[in-house]
Amino acid sequence: MLVDDDALVRSGLALILGGAADLEVVAQASDGAEALARNREVAPDVVLMDIRMPGMNGLDATERLMATPDPPAVVVLTTFDADDHVVRALAAGASGFLLKDTPPQQIVEAVRRVAAGDPMLSPSVTRQLIQRVQELGTDDRMAAARARLADLTERETDVALALARGLSNAEIAAALHLSVPTVKAHISRLFTKLGVTNRVQIAICVHDAGLV
Repeated sequence: MLVDDDALVRSGLALILGGAADLEVVAQASDGAEALARNREVAPDVVLMDIRMPGMNGLDATERLMATPDPPAVVVLTTFDADDHVVRALAAGASGFLLKDTPPQQIVEAVRRVAAGDPMLSPSVTRQLIQRVQELGTDDRMAAARARLADLTERETDVALALARGLSNAEIAAALHLSVPTVKAHISRLFTKLGVTNRVQIAICVHDAGLV
């Protein structure tokens, strides 16, 4: 689903994604409220979400989508990789971000990657997100993070550390000599055990614990 208040942007993205045989644009919306309604109707796998829109903005819409029983993967769209709203959206559960001037083929690959369960993040935004969370105070956070990680098995800890280093599922599988389905199973258990909704939040927990 494409969510942007600019009809030209939506049309351009629809043309780009419509040219890929394995992708289908199932819905479009001009603001966050419409996106929530359309999500209930069509249940898309991936949502490309503009942040700055009149009415309900993309940040509020992302938070509400993540609260639904089977949320789609959300990729936020922005004109700047330093946009504070991008950092907040990622913290709310978005799977990544794309700059609006991203080349067409990279947009297609980003949608495929996010649909497969991998994040679409730039190192600069990941650093901003971790720094923003760390600014909230450090005294109790490290102890709390280490307590959460203490419940993990050794292999789950290995996967969490690899995620914090920004590795994809395939890269984790190669590094730990596991199959990709096994890596995905470990990540699903990490989501449950750590009470998180995306990989960035796992990375924050690992960083809070001082392990990377």
